[in-house]
Amino acid sequence: MADHGTKTAQATIEQVAALAGVSRSTVSRVLGGGERVSPAALEAVHAAIDELNYVPNRAARTLATRQTQAIGLVVPEDTTRFFGDPFFAAIVSGIHSRLSRTEHVLNLFIASDDAGDKTTRYLRSGNVDGAIIVSHHTSNTYIDRIADAVPVVFGGRPVRERPGDYYVDVDNVAGGADATEYLISRGARRIAMIAGPADMPAGIDRVDGYRRALASAGLPDGPVVAGDFTQAGGAAAARRLVADGAEFDALFVASDLMARGALEALRDAGIAVPGDLKVIGFDDSPIATNSEPHLTTVRQPSRLQGETMTDVLLARLRGEDPPRVTTLPTEVVVRQTA
Repeated sequence: MADHGTKTAQATIEQVAALAGVSRSTVSRVLGGGERVSPAALEAVHAAIDELNYVPNRAARTLATRQTQAIGLVVPEDTTRFFGDPFFAAIVSGIHSRLSRTEHVLNLFIASDDAGDKTTRYLRSGNVDGAIIVSHHTSNTYIDRIADAVPVVFGGRPVRERPGDYYVDVDNVAGGADATEYLISRGARRIAMIAGPADMPAGIDRVDGYRRALASAGLPDGPVVAGDFTQAGGAAAARRLVADGAEFDALFVASDLMARGALEALRDAGIAVPGDLKVIGFDDSPIATNSEPHLTTVRQPSRLQGETMTDVLLARLRGEDPPRVTTLPTEVVVRQTA
């Protein structure tokens, strides 16, 4: 039997069939799409594949020869978030700019509705040469099974970083600190924050930077309300801050999209920005100059992140040894809200 805990002993289709209690032909039909296979057999075969960490022979061949000429972009979000957030457009633009120089095509997988099961099976069956995974959450455990089967580069630090993981991150800690320090330089002393999701490294790191800057300046932590990187989430968080009666003279919002929602909520509450309250966002997406007033923000190089992730993945596919971790810088962009 294969060593279930390592990738040194490659499991065979016969071992999958034996563990699942089905014939070899049944396993082949499951790998071919699951037609004419009973639900019970389908479930047993997929369980055996996961337990044995089985990669079909055709996947091994394509990984060796790179004959698929396909790269998967896996986004564990729903379609509303993917198409509504300019961050993803910038990432895809960067990936496309690099792949356009090669014979590779990009396959997009928005993997939120099926807990990643369909996406995982597809990617583990030899249909792509490698994958880029962005916007992952703690609950997205299936991404580990993808990384066990094909070369992967993560956008941002993986939520469960393992030895040998490759990722391209933005310096979110420094960006959060820079945003807070800029508000302090503008005279703010009671700074609140609308944070990103606590199950994403970017959400955690931006709060960390905010708190480090306050501590360095000898200022107390302000109120922090969790957001979800959406405009509606930013508006709801701002309304909560106002309703709670918290005293603050500045607000750091962990994404431009949330900041636009917060600006609308503050305006509805009769709070003038920047007259009554200074606001800074994070991203420097097109939203920053589409907001009224124009948003002071922290620029993260999202397009460059997409380009760099692609460069790292293509280098891995060529058998090279690119940097395992790449961290890109951020900078404050001053406009009208702070």
